[in-house]
Amino acid sequence: MATMTKYRFQSLLFIFIAFMLGCNEYMIVGVLPDIAHEFHEPLSKLGFLVTMFALIYAASTPIITSLTSRWSYHGILITLMIIFLIGNTWTAFSTNFISLLWSRILTASVAGAIISITLVLANFTAPLDKRASLLSWIFAGFSIASVIGVPIGTLISTTLSWHDSFLIVSIFSTCALLLLIKLSPKEPPKAQMKIKAQFQLFKNRRVLLGILFVIAICAADYTFYTYIRPLITTQMGFDRTQLNWILFSFGICFIIGNKIGGMIADRGGISQLPIIYMTMTVLLLILAPALNFKWLAYAIIAFLCIAVSAYSSTTQIFFLDIATQNYPQSINIASSLNSIFANIGISLGSLTASQIVSVTSVANVGYIGAIYSMIAVIAIVHLNRLSAIEA
Repeated sequence: MATMTKYRFQSLLFIFIAFMLGCNEYMIVGVLPDIAHEFHEPLSKLGFLVTMFALIYAASTPIITSLTSRWSYHGILITLMIIFLIGNTWTAFSTNFISLLWSRILTASVAGAIISITLVLANFTAPLDKRASLLSWIFAGFSIASVIGVPIGTLISTTLSWHDSFLIVSIFSTCALLLLIKLSPKEPPKAQMKIKAQFQLFKNRRVLLGILFVIAICAADYTFYTYIRPLITTQMGFDRTQLNWILFSFGICFIIGNKIGGMIADRGGISQLPIIYMTMTVLLLILAPALNFKWLAYAIIAFLCIAVSAYSSTTQIFFLDIATQNYPQSINIASSLNSIFANIGISLGSLTASQIVSVTSVANVGYIGAIYSMIAVIAIVHLNRLSAIEA
C-alpha cells in the first residue's frame, strides 16, 4: 500500500515537472508582444526566441541523455533542474534581447534531458498496464501548462510584466526540485555502453519515419501557434478580455488530445493516426479564409490543438518498444526522440512562420502548416505499411 501511495506521488511529480517545463517553453508565445514592446524590437525578430530555444533543445538533448548512462539518473536530474532554475530566473530578470536570448539558450540546453530522464523513470516505475496512461499524463503536463500556465502568464504579463510571468515558473521549479529530492524514484537498471552504440537506433527505418512524422507534425503546429496571440486578437477579432479564456480553452483541447493519444496508444497505435492528420491538413488549408468568421476559426484551431497532441503517447511507446526489443542499449535515446524531434519541428515551424509574417500577413501561416501536415501524413502512412511488412 505504501509503495502504491509513493508511486502515485511520484506520478504527480513527473506530471508537475512536465508542467513546469511546458510553462517555461510555451509561455513565451503568449508574452512575445509585451517583450517586443519593452525591447522595441519587431515581433518577427522576437519569434527567433522560439526557434533558437527549440534548436538548442534538440541539439543538446541527445548529447546529455547519452551521457546519463554513466551516472545516477536521480543525481543528474537534480543537477539539470538546478541549471534550469538558474536559466529561467535569468530570463525573468533579462533587460535586453541578448540577455534574454542567452537565458533561453541555457534553459533549452537542459530542458530536453530533464523530460527524457523523467520519461525513463516513469516508464520504469509504472506498472505495465498503467504505462500508456502515465506517459499520456506526462505529455498532458505540457498541455496543462497551456491551460493554466500560458493564460495566467499572459494575464500577469498584461497586468504586471512578462518578467513576473517567468518568476512564477522559477517558483514552480523550486517546488519541483524540492519534491524530487524527497520523492526519489527507484533507479532503473542500466548497462554501461559506449556512446556510439546508443545511437544504433537511428539505423532502423521505422524509427526514421517516426522521427520525420514527429518533426512534420510539430512544424505544422508552430506555423500557427507561434503567433497564436495575434491570430486571436488581430485576425479573428477577439478582444483582450477574451484572450485568456480562449488560450485556456485551447489548452483544454491539448489535454483532450493527449488523453485521446493515450487511448490510441492502447488501441491500435500508429495505425489510427493517418485519418487524424489528413483531417488536420484540410483544416490548415481553410484556416486563412476561416479567420473572417471568428467562431469558425476558433473551432478549427481547437481541433488543430487536439490533433497535434494526439500522437505523443503513441510515438513515445512506439520508439521505446523498438528500442526494448532491438536496441536495449538505446533506451535513453529512445525516450528522448519525441522531445528532440518535436523541438526540431517547432524550430522549423516557427522559423518558417516568422519568414512568412515578415513578408506577408500572419493570416497565411496555415498554408505552410498544411504542407508540413501533408508530409506527416505521407510519413505515417508509409510507416504503417513498413510496420505491417516487418510484423
